Amino acid sequence: MNQILKDICKKKEEQLEILKSKCSQKSLEKLLPSKKNRNFKSTIQLSQKNKKNNIIAEIKKSSPSAGVIIKDYKPDDIAIQYEKSGAGAISILTETFFFNGHIDHLSLINTKTNIPILRKDFIIDHYQIFESKVYKADAILLITTILNDFKIKEFINIANDIGLDCIVETHTPEEIKRAVNINYPLIGINNRNLDTLSIDTNNVTELIKDLTADFTIIGESGIKNKSVIELYNDFGIYNFLIGEALLKTNNIEVKIKEFLKK
Repeated sequence: MNQILKDICKKKEEQLEILKSKCSQKSLEKLLPSKKNRNFKSTIQLSQKNKKNNIIAEIKKSSPSAGVIIKDYKPDDIAIQYEKSGAGAISILTETFFFNGHIDHLSLINTKTNIPILRKDFIIDHYQIFESKVYKADAILLITTILNDFKIKEFINIANDIGLDCIVETHTPEEIKRAVNINYPLIGINNRNLDTLSIDTNNVTELIKDLTADFTIIGESGIKNKSVIELYNDFGIYNFLIGEALLKTNNIEVKIKEFLKK
């Protein structure tokens, strides 16, 4: 794990201690809504089954690799544009100190849209899973780089119990092997090298060779043009988590329609 990830996880631990002192996990559990969600997992699986491109459109103000992406940041307005333009789901960065996100944005976007919402954060504690559900997420991201297999399985079980779907995110051959053994049906393959923060869009096509059709794959990071999507389609990939290419475009609707067109 590189220094940036270590710093993020350390800060997250400090933040969680403060949160737990203000609102215990037991208190969170009393606030849980019904198990029903907006069918994140089935939306992703159907896209692959029907060979129909699907965009999980990401919302974030900034990142350690890109700096500030949007100065006048209105996540609810972006989410509305995404849904109107044909995105199948929304990913929202809720990490505070490195991405300038906020967990409140989950419930805000939930009230403004009807498509599934993925909480993208650095989930390292049970508390965050219950928190995600209370704030109206439909799915959470579990990053293999920062979690061992026992924790991932434990977190998946908790998520299943309260009505949250998951993505098990990988970025190396070893992490792919771990994800296969964990056997959760949604696997994200990140094109970003989490040690150097560099992007290689061939990472997805290399790692998918070790996976069977039992898994639904989400291509993540660095997808900026239609040619990458067409390449991934050739490998049977139809779900894509895309952020910066949408956030930096002058016309979100045109860009999403371009990505979705086959």
